[in-house]
Amino acid sequence: MQVELLYHTPDPERAIATAARLCYAPVGASELMETMPPERVKSVLSTIMGSGHFSTLEHASYTFAVDGVSRALTHQLVRHRIASFNQQSQRYVKFKGEIPVVKPATVADNAETSALFDEAIECVTRAYRTLVEAGVPAEDARYLLPNAAETKIVITMNVRELLHFFELRCCNRAQWEIRNLAWKMLELARPTAPYIFADAGAPCVHGTCPEGKMTCGNPFPRVDRATLDQ
Repeated sequence: MQVELLYHTPDPERAIATAARLCYAPVGASELMETMPPERVKSVLSTIMGSGHFSTLEHASYTFAVDGVSRALTHQLVRHRIASFNQQSQRYVKFKGEIPVVKPATVADNAETSALFDEAIECVTRAYRTLVEAGVPAEDARYLLPNAAETKIVITMNVRELLHFFELRCCNRAQWEIRNLAWKMLELARPTAPYIFADAGAPCVHGTCPEGKMTCGNPFPRVDRATLDQ
């Protein structure tokens, strides 16, 4: 899996603070953006994050390029509807040679199950190539392709949705592949807006676990946002 932060709103914390401060300021947003001192920016962000008034977080967005993940992952990913996605098309891209796949460790760690997996992928690959060579359009031959097939996708989310995504997918109970993706995205986003993303992640990082009896029993270290305001 390769994850790259392609672009984000410049100075996202200042942009968000500016949008929030505009509601109560006699001057325009452009003047606020230029003149608000850093301590005021942090004060406004503290109010936003503490009060739960997260609409202003939607004014900053992040775009990630993701390669080497499975279709199983992207089927979960696109359920996050407040986001934009562009994915490599199996309709227009004809696979030549081997079809790259993602093999779960639970399969790869056992010689017998790994061989069975490889055999199934080889069978699908051979059938796919035969269909394409017979003139079947790639958009129809792709019906054979497995969830394991590798894909590439570009993701854009605003900060509010990113925090929601991290809360759901950084959790130990999330499926392993999308959990790995979420943590990689968080590692890239956090340095760009360290205050906003300080307690991002699974719910146990900033609150209580909502899983009840299904809890993993292994919470992540708690981040106390109050200490960040000192």
